[in-house]
Amino acid sequence: MMFALFPKRWCNRSLTLSILAVLLSLFHGHSFHAVQGEDYYRRVQLNREHYHHIPESDQHALERHQLQGNNRSGKSAFRKAHKTSAERNTQATGGSETSECPPMGLETLKIDDVQLHASTMKRYGLGPHRGRLNIQIFPGNTEKEIPVLNSFPKHMVARYIRVNPQSWHDSGNICMRVEILGCPMPDPNNYYHRRNEIPTTDSLDFKHHNYKEMRQVMKVVNELCPNITRIYNIGKSYNGQKLYAIEISDNPGEHELGEPEFRYTAGSHGNEVLGRELLLLLMQFMCQEYLSGNQRIQHLVNETRIHLLPSVNPDGYDKAFEVGSELGGWSLGRWSHDGFDIHHNFPDLNSILWEAEIRNLVPRKVLNHHVPIPEWYQSKNGTVAMETRALIAWMEKIPFVLGGNLQGGELVVTYPYDRTRSLGITQEQTPTPDDHIFRWLAFSYASTHRLMTDARRRVCHTKDFAKEDSTINGAAWHTAAGSMNDFSYLHTNCFELSMYVGCDKFPHETELPEEWENNRESLLVFMEQVHRGIKGVVKDVKGRGVTNAIISVEGINHDIRTAADGDYWRVLNPGEYKVTVRADGYTPTSKMCEVGYEIGATRCDFVISRTNLSRIKEIMERFGKHPISLPVRQLKRRPQQRWLEHRFGRRE
Repeated sequence: MMFALFPKRWCNRSLTLSILAVLLSLFHGHSFHAVQGEDYYRRVQLNREHYHHIPESDQHALERHQLQGNNRSGKSAFRKAHKTSAERNTQATGGSETSECPPMGLETLKIDDVQLHASTMKRYGLGPHRGRLNIQIFPGNTEKEIPVLNSFPKHMVARYIRVNPQSWHDSGNICMRVEILGCPMPDPNNYYHRRNEIPTTDSLDFKHHNYKEMRQVMKVVNELCPNITRIYNIGKSYNGQKLYAIEISDNPGEHELGEPEFRYTAGSHGNEVLGRELLLLLMQFMCQEYLSGNQRIQHLVNETRIHLLPSVNPDGYDKAFEVGSELGGWSLGRWSHDGFDIHHNFPDLNSILWEAEIRNLVPRKVLNHHVPIPEWYQSKNGTVAMETRALIAWMEKIPFVLGGNLQGGELVVTYPYDRTRSLGITQEQTPTPDDHIFRWLAFSYASTHRLMTDARRRVCHTKDFAKEDSTINGAAWHTAAGSMNDFSYLHTNCFELSMYVGCDKFPHETELPEEWENNRESLLVFMEQVHRGIKGVVKDVKGRGVTNAIISVEGINHDIRTAADGDYWRVLNPGEYKVTVRADGYTPTSKMCEVGYEIGATRCDFVISRTNLSRIKEIMERFGKHPISLPVRQLKRRPQQRWLEHRFGRRE
């Protein structure tokens, strides 16, 4: 076995390390085979294999891409002539042999706590199991973001490795975190077999993609499935890179009446790259499965307009990608090029709504939904990232119903509100009026993830989210004003959640197949939730759709509005609801709508009539005659003149 250490310096105490040979028990070898007693997810993989056959009618598309790939295998329809991360690392380190070996699993928790030992420790909470790279337990350290690479001059085969500090600050303790790179050796008797590893059967492009490669993957998907995909961009980053999205639907480019709009975004924090790769894998998977006749995927595509935006912050990603998976640190590339945390760069609409509620202005003067953006925020001098402005314009243009933004560094799903209502409190349960449905939406993702709700899994850092089914109200975790989730809920119709899809923000390329298996089912199940609740069309008596009609559900103090054609979607849990429709110039109309337990929104249409006053105004405006508003004295003095003017018009 060959090793390389990535120590992190802590507490401003520099360490000099020498590597000896007996203390940290590691794998003698690795088994890359699934354990006996295949679980549910393994059976699902085997059952999917019949989908991998592409019908003859679509075979020519695959063959065309294979020919373009210089006769590469069928799997390489999505693989272009790109260098692997190992090749890039080898060039960067001058051809060192050790750079080709992936991490052994300290950071990803594949090396169990029982395999880590220390001769002494202050207490269990600071034991050797806390020595994993990027475990956040020393917030006061100034050196916590700088990994240091120490490479052996040549390969070594060993069963143990010992870290022996030689010097440190006299007034401090010895604190260090490491990751170890190594090439596995076969060992059929290995006690620490990788019992959670499940090999994927999906033929996808499992690699990290730079900007050009990401664009190429999207192009290949579009060429392979031109009838159900469309590539477009929503704007540009600070450095001028286009923010590309791909649409997947049976009629790309158009909003279809009654068809809900769904979105996934990733990479708002540029160094959290797992979400970016998951969305690239998802678009490949959906294209392949659609062509292969997977009825579940075909139904999802035909009944939903899906938008995938894999890289919100490509400038930040470039910084993390340049140094690579193991040397990126916890925050390098997190922010936009001009220093904004894009996910928390949206206007704080929570304060506006809550202040209006305290002053009893809701709903008389301030509505409980579609809270307007403050003028200062929209000014050119506003401290707003270009990427955030592009996101807001995109969110306002398309009537999204449900969305998820993929992040990294944890295994948990968070839902609004993300800001605490009490001033000065950093952690406080702050539910929305739709708390029940938000809890269900979060659980739908977490419960179908392979690890999130697994009671046997080890916590990523310090908080054990598994005790809460790996879902949490955002404000109960840590308060944050101006989050994308809160803005989406308060300014648009879209219910937005954050999925923290893995402990490792930037997993090694070899970990991507397993991370895909961890998240694939969750990604699909969450998309399907857009069809839970009620939907319908609001029309006038002449059959025309009514735009911006307000849809109210009794008992839930949060309304939504109809889209341009009068259609609407309201995500709700099963139950019976009294729904009321209001619109300017129309008489309010109510009816009972029932939501079942099965996926598939209940149809609940409305026909609303114009009020008498609105009809009179319409007739007057049609003939250019407007009602005259006169003071009371003038009305008393000139009743006959007022009648004549209304009857024949005012004489000039």
